[in-house]
Amino acid sequence: MGKQFTALLYGWTVIFGLILVASVLIALLLRFTTFNEPSLTWVTLVIGLISLFLGGLAAGVKGKEKGWIIGGITGAGFTLFTFLLQYLGYSQGFTLEQALHHGGYVLAALIGGILGVNIAKPENE
Repeated sequence: MGKQFTALLYGWTVIFGLILVASVLIALLLRFTTFNEPSLTWVTLVIGLISLFLGGLAAGVKGKEKGWIIGGITGAGFTLFTFLLQYLGYSQGFTLEQALHHGGYVLAALIGGILGVNIAKPENE
């Protein structure tokens, strides 16, 4: 149980670290170039998918077993955090578009968790 929770913490740390770095880079692009917010919609979606995939992968590598559960919980935890922040902080629920994006995020983290477990070396080797 403790190993899986540590794996989840690693996954969430990777996700939030990557999203923080990407957010700073996007903010700099918006400030110092002619890009505008609507042109970055797909870019932010892809960054989110990659971040959650890598977070699920990190959780799977660290957990070493039950990758689909670890990856799914990693993605669901990120989605729950985002929902709570938006609902409690801004009094807004998810739109249909956001729900679909977060469904993709959970799926990306789940696949990352599965792959992470399969590339991790067993401890007895």
